[in-house]
Amino acid sequence: MIQKEELKLTREWDKTFPKSEKVDHCKVTFVNRYGITLAADLYTPKDTAGKLPALAVCGPFGAVKEQCAGLYAQTMAERGFLALAFDPSFTGESGGRVRYMASPDINTEDFMAAVDLLSLHERADAGRIGIIGICGWGGLALNAAALDTRIKATVASTMYDMARVNAKGYFDSEDSEEARYQKRAALCAQRLADLQAGDYALGGGVVDPLPEDAPFFVKDYYDYYKTPRGYHPRSLNSNGGWNVIGCESFLNQPILQYSKEIRSAVLVMHGEKAHSCYLGKDAYAAMTENSPYAGNKELLLIPDAVHTDLYDGGGKNAIPFDKLENFFREYLK
Repeated sequence: MIQKEELKLTREWDKTFPKSEKVDHCKVTFVNRYGITLAADLYTPKDTAGKLPALAVCGPFGAVKEQCAGLYAQTMAERGFLALAFDPSFTGESGGRVRYMASPDINTEDFMAAVDLLSLHERADAGRIGIIGICGWGGLALNAAALDTRIKATVASTMYDMARVNAKGYFDSEDSEEARYQKRAALCAQRLADLQAGDYALGGGVVDPLPEDAPFFVKDYYDYYKTPRGYHPRSLNSNGGWNVIGCESFLNQPILQYSKEIRSAVLVMHGEKAHSCYLGKDAYAAMTENSPYAGNKELLLIPDAVHTDLYDGGGKNAIPFDKLENFFREYLK
């Protein structure tokens, strides 16, 4: 018997975006194969009947469903999709102990468990399910698409490959065996320090106050996570961040190993001026080069957009929702 953990779910509207009058909203829970109960917001378009194409949405890495994922899900529900935005294991309103840990395996499973829920939902067409992964969850969405044959279409938005960033640093600036060794040694030492302290040390979220000499991408994150634009009290990035050892396993486990074998449709979309754009470009190239399945893959670069512009539009409607709707209409049929 699969049992759900009893979660404390907020019932009032506490999103970083306004509630739409075009959709119905409710809280739901579901269990992944590790027995972790996940919390989600389900958005259903009003005045519809029968089974609908369905989407599972997650991200960014260290965010909660009340931020970007919920905005994407609600907007796609306005356009006729049954859309689920969920909190990953160990974060937000979802279950799992210890808190603020990440795992390439468990987080990929989170996406697959969301597909389980949608596949069995009375309003979802099990043959028309897609996923959207934002930021670090863009890479995890590709990993899920490579593993889950039920996923018919995937969007990776302003994506990070968290394995690459952890193992090689930003812009591959720490890509050496020695640098990785030092990281591993520091994390191993931190494990013992945490056990001796009886608690897990937090790595810190987005830096605050913002240093004057902060790199642009740090300023970009600050502008979203630390201001009314995107701050949320349950968001790791808005507050204390992941545990120091929270992302340790990403150092050793590349998540895009089999992306070339994804047969279903994939849209990788990135801001042209995003600091992370190289990750999307490289993921698309690796997925399509010498692949027999390249015909339904697409890379979309959005002019003048930076990384967080694809979180909430950046005040300039940067998220191409018309494109997303057309993409999913084409491949979820």
